[in-house]
Parts: sequence; structure tokens; C-alpha cells
Amino acid sequence: MSPTADPVRAAPSLGGGRAVFVALQRGAAERLPCRSAVTHDHLVVAYCTRGTSVIEQQGTWTLAAGDVLLIPAGAAHRHLETNDSELWGLGLCPVTFRAEGGAELLYPIERVRAGAAAVVTIPEPRRARLVALFVDLQREIEERATGTEIAQKSLVSLILTEVARAMASRLDAAPTSSVVAEALGYIERHCTESISLRDVADAVHRSSSYVTTLVRRATGRSVQAWIIAGRLAEARRRLASSDEMVEVIAERVGYADATHFIRLFRREHGVTPAAWRAGRNGAAPPERAIRRPSAPR
Repeated sequence: MSPTADPVRAAPSLGGGRAVFVALQRGAAERLPCRSAVTHDHLVVAYCTRGTSVIEQQGTWTLAAGDVLLIPAGAAHRHLETNDSELWGLGLCPVTFRAEGGAELLYPIERVRAGAAAVVTIPEPRRARLVALFVDLQREIEERATGTEIAQKSLVSLILTEVARAMASRLDAAPTSSVVAEALGYIERHCTESISLRDVADAVHRSSSYVTTLVRRATGRSVQAWIIAGRLAEARRRLASSDEMVEVIAERVGYADATHFIRLFRREHGVTPAAWRAGRNGAAPPERAIRRPSAPR
């Protein structure tokens, strides 16, 4: 559920369509303007290295140096206050990371989604190591040298491993998952299959109308929109990392009708899948991206 009573807004991805991105955020001593909680279609690992930062997400957390906040995809959150803070943020598409064999490393995120405490404290001797991993990952993303895809995956895996080990050292009560958490988890695992709202509702043992109302209220996005977001994320991964035909990719991400897939892709990204791939590979200039206006962040 939302951390506030205000409507939750589904915000655009901060990574510009990338499956992995890193950002360093610094904040002076200030209380941030009150605004609605937001959700993203990527998960976030936020690591505080200096000062304090107050964030709402499954409760209100005051992050201090050494604390990691885990935000699953679709979890409502908002930043309330900073005090000379420095936060490293890792954004990661869970659908594509699972497709690449990283499901086991998402265990800490799944624990939080199921109701475990969202903050993990990194042991002091491991903190400099974790910062170095974020710095190296940021460099790989920016420089895009030969072998960067493998390097990025390795660095993400090491970051998640540090978090998992820190989480394993604490004693948590057995978490109790919510209907929304179970629904989003099911979508992440199965969105590239031929699933529908009915399948999601059956998986969480609720009616379709109940699930769609609950998910939209908690995340600002419909069940179908979450399915499409996951499929398009996996499509982008395949477009970037393989030479598969667009029609083949459409089928692999759950669309028997390639024309329908191309229409959805263009509606989201402003260009066709082929043009998106060409632009990423430095071929002929892609069509100019035309994105739908979004609400201010």
C-alpha cells in the first residue's frame, strides 16, 4: 500500500529505458516539499554514505551512513528530508535481471516486498567496498567499453551480494506478503508468458476486479500496464544484446502478433523496435523520439 493517504503516481523510469543505471544524489539540510508517493517499474538499492535522509516506504526510515534502503519495483515511496546526505542509487529492471539468471540475487528485494524491514545496515568494514562497486558500475555505464555488459552484470551481482549478506546477519520476523506484493512478484516472474489479469488474480486467489483496483490504488498503474512494462523491458534487452528478428522477440516476450508489439513499443518509446536498436548500435539515426507528456516529478 501507499505510505500516505494521497494518490500514488506511477513515475517515468529514471534510467531512460536502460536495464541498469546508477546515480549519486547529494542533499543539503532541508525538508522537501510534500508530494504524492511515486512508483517505478525498476527496483532501487539506495546506499547512504553520508549525513541522513528521511524516506517513506513501508514506513518512515531515517537513513544514516552505512544504511541501504531497498525499494522493490512498484513500491510506493517518497523522499521527505535530507541533512547533508549523500546517496548512491542503483536502478535495476527485475524482469531482465531474472531473464539473465539473476533471480537468486533478488532475494533481499523479495524479502522486503514480502514485508521484511526495508533498511539493511552494511557492516563498517564492508562500506568502502560497496562504494567502490557503485563507482566502478557508474564508470562502466558511462564509458561503455568492450565487455561492459558482462562487467555491469558482475558489479550489480556483487552489490546485491553485499546487501544479501548484511540482511542474512539480522534476525527478522517471518514477513507477511500483501496481495499487491504477490501480484507484482507474479508479474515479474511470468510477464513474458501469455498471462492476463485473470491469471494474476488466480495466482493471488482474489477476483480480477479486486486485484486491479488494489494494484492501481497502490502503484498508480494497472495490472496490464505492469505486464506491458515488463515485456517491453525484456524486449529492449533482447534488441540490445541479440540479433534476433523483431518478430521473434515479439513472440519471446509474449506477443503472438508482432504488429501489436511494434505498436506498443512505439507508443512507449516514440520509435519502432528496429529504429531503437539501430540508434543504440550507432547505425542510421533513429526516428525522433516522441514521448507522451508526463506529470512533473
